[in-house]
Amino acid sequence: MPLVHHAQREVTLKVVYYGVGLGGKTTNLETIHAQTRPDRRGKLVTVNTEAERTLFLDFLPLQLGKFRGYDVRLHLISVPGQIAQDSTRRMVLRNVDGVVLVIDSQADAIEGNNYGIRNLDYNLRQQGIDPDRIPMVVQYNKRDLQGVLDVEELGERLGVPEGIPELVASAMEGWGVFETVKSIVRVCMHQLGDPGACQDGRVECLLDEPRDRFYPSGPVSMIHALAPEHELDLEDLELVTG
Repeated sequence: MPLVHHAQREVTLKVVYYGVGLGGKTTNLETIHAQTRPDRRGKLVTVNTEAERTLFLDFLPLQLGKFRGYDVRLHLISVPGQIAQDSTRRMVLRNVDGVVLVIDSQADAIEGNNYGIRNLDYNLRQQGIDPDRIPMVVQYNKRDLQGVLDVEELGERLGVPEGIPELVASAMEGWGVFETVKSIVRVCMHQLGDPGACQDGRVECLLDEPRDRFYPSGPVSMIHALAPEHELDLEDLELVTG
């Protein structure tokens, strides 16, 4: 649920990066943090344990710019992929506004990817959230590696919902990462609409209908995640890098 503050003219979105362990969720946030101007982002906080560097979570606050006169802020969170940390994943999904499902494009990651998708579906339902209506994009990560599966094959084998925005990326090399952020923000802000017309506080941001009817069908390019009829006027909503 986006948090709308009329007094501060501010909208805060919570976006969770979900997926298989070591699939690139943390690397996405590290790249965003490294390539965003210091005055536009907060500190990247990683909660570590001895067993896994992201066994708990990563958190990155990010300031995007203005949308219809309101400052847009993101809280980006990556969650652990380990089975033992399921309670943490459920906790992080509370009041989530959008999900980036990070897919490891390597052939030997199919089983882990499948588990991640099923687990996301289950944990969203545990929070009372319809998985078919939560704003979501899929990022096929690690496209820089040799021998990765074709995006079309990955989508078919993993049962990616029809029409969901699909982006290709290499979080390690840094391409496709910001396009993914822009894509999920566009979906969330499209559904939110005019912040000035919303109530103060948390606002429901589920899609009006299941995503196979909300989104255009088929995979999309790295940048244009929505069909023209769903495009927002986001000229003043740009990630500030450099």
